[in-house]
Amino acid sequence: MSTEIPQPTAQPGMAERAIDAASDVSHTIGEVAGGLRAAVDRVTTAIDEARKPGRPLSTVAAITREAPLASLFVAFLFGIAVARRR
Repeated sequence: MSTEIPQPTAQPGMAERAIDAASDVSHTIGEVAGGLRAAVDRVTTAIDEARKPGRPLSTVAAITREAPLASLFVAFLFGIAVARRR
């Protein structure tokens, strides 16, 4: 007779696999969220730089305030031109 306790050799159960999968998904979501935060920060910085006086977004905003209908018409024509290329 042996006094050793037999170790289970079975595969992990369904609950253990589900918990492992959920933790993997959680880590992946965390990594993706971190990447998105970094991308949003870069875009925000670029937009803030472009809004400074004399920069492109500042100029477009001023033109739009002065002539909103003309700006809308130009945007519409630009949209048509882009849509026809596809």
